[in-house]
Amino acid sequence: MDRHFVLGLGGTVDYELRWDTAVLDRLALEHRVRRHELTTTAPIIDERSLLVAILAFLASGTGAERFVASSAVIERFVSHFEYDITLGGTGVRAGLALDRLGIPSVQHLVSIDENVRRLLPPSISYVSSATRDTLDPHLIVQYPVGARARMLDGDVVSPAPNRLIFANDPPNREMAIAAELPAALEGAAAFLISGFNTMQDHELLERRLDELEQAMRSLPDDALVFYEDAGFYVRDFAETVRARLLPRIDVYSMNEDELQEYCGRAVNLLDAGSIVDALDEVAARIPSPALVVHTRYWATAIGPQARRHREALDSAVRMAATRYRLGDRFAAEDIESTAAMPRHAGGAAVVAAIESLRSDIVGVPGFVFDVPSPTTVGLGDSFVGGFLSARSQSGRGA
Repeated sequence: MDRHFVLGLGGTVDYELRWDTAVLDRLALEHRVRRHELTTTAPIIDERSLLVAILAFLASGTGAERFVASSAVIERFVSHFEYDITLGGTGVRAGLALDRLGIPSVQHLVSIDENVRRLLPPSISYVSSATRDTLDPHLIVQYPVGARARMLDGDVVSPAPNRLIFANDPPNREMAIAAELPAALEGAAAFLISGFNTMQDHELLERRLDELEQAMRSLPDDALVFYEDAGFYVRDFAETVRARLLPRIDVYSMNEDELQEYCGRAVNLLDAGSIVDALDEVAARIPSPALVVHTRYWATAIGPQARRHREALDSAVRMAATRYRLGDRFAAEDIESTAAMPRHAGGAAVVAAIESLRSDIVGVPGFVFDVPSPTTVGLGDSFVGGFLSARSQSGRGA
């Protein structure tokens, strides 16, 4: 069997909202939202609390993934907007990025419906634990820098572009492992693990980890195990997953929001000293052979195996940047065009400073674009696809 990628653990059907300031302003006025009410931590139980959360994240310019009381809340909210139906989940979006390069993959899915069957390209095959068709959409909100929302007592303006994910997805919350997964892992070159962040039952999580560890016994010894972190609905569950899987993980990856959540503070992403302190702090907590952090300005790897992933980091940044500027519709030649575009000067300076200080940290700068309607959802997922593509192109050396 050819060496292949197995990507999991769960896919989603996404409702990608088309940003509409007029509709948002109308809803904020109808619900009589005021600035002092904005919070990112309150339970999301209805349309109003969902709106308050979106406005609060907009004001801070941050991204997040949050649990919603029911899918009905999402359905009601999107009814006010135009939206696109797409496929999501780290594994699926990474697979879609690989498809742009003509690289096939095998998905592990926990849910299926006509949208999934219609939108998956032929290069992506799948194994699934689903026993019937279900639809529990994820709401994707992307906002641009300078987005303004008007409330009763004033406006908020986004300091940066970002994305928000809201969902209530029982199949991903249960994360059943497909019986076919062990066979799919035989001969795999790489296995992507992500998705446990949506689970909310600790006993069930432990059982799924048992099943996953059993399935991973089929992996070849030289297979790369890539773990992409995410915003855990129950933060303590992240510790459980790491305790069980960290001995088998080769690359542990996270974005800037997750880095700062682990540090418990804001990190100046353009200051080398602050970044090194944060990387050291998180690497001590998560001792992986290569701890990868990807941000809007740069991507780094720290750890004893970090240097062997420099090429993969650059491939990952190029892939994510291409999605940022072009969305889903790009081809391999567009990724090459991205490579010739300007790098972020601040990111390049940070990478140069860090690499001059430390031999166990490598990095690549991000790109700088002036894009009127950037795509901010799925950038981390595309980053993963770009990272894995380097392994496909150079074999075991990636």
